Amino acid sequence: MNILIVLKMIAAIGTAATGLLALVKPTAIYGFTGLIADGARGISEIRSIFGGLFIALGIAPFIFGDIAYQVLGFGYLAIAVVRLVSIIIDQSTASSNWISLAIEIVFGIILIIKVAK
Repeated sequence: MNILIVLKMIAAIGTAATGLLALVKPTAIYGFTGLIADGARGISEIRSIFGGLFIALGIAPFIFGDIAYQVLGFGYLAIAVVRLVSIIIDQSTASSNWISLAIEIVFGIILIIKVAK
């Protein structure tokens, strides 16, 4: 199996796993996002957005194929651009923010590259 395909699968599974963690244990999201759910409404948002959306985005490439990998990659790159702007404007230079930025860029690039057939 092509190494690029394996890396794409790892990125997609990692996305879905992040979503599953948020769904099952929404309070764990604080550790890598800094978000605190203040009450039932906040927990519901974490479960639905970080949970449901990330699970769907991570599973989609296995259902829809290469175009879904590319859409997921484009999403990661968009998040990275906005995160970089936020790091600069908000002076949010926590190491976890830089780590997230690096992961988003790496996943984004891997996911948008077309696999030669």
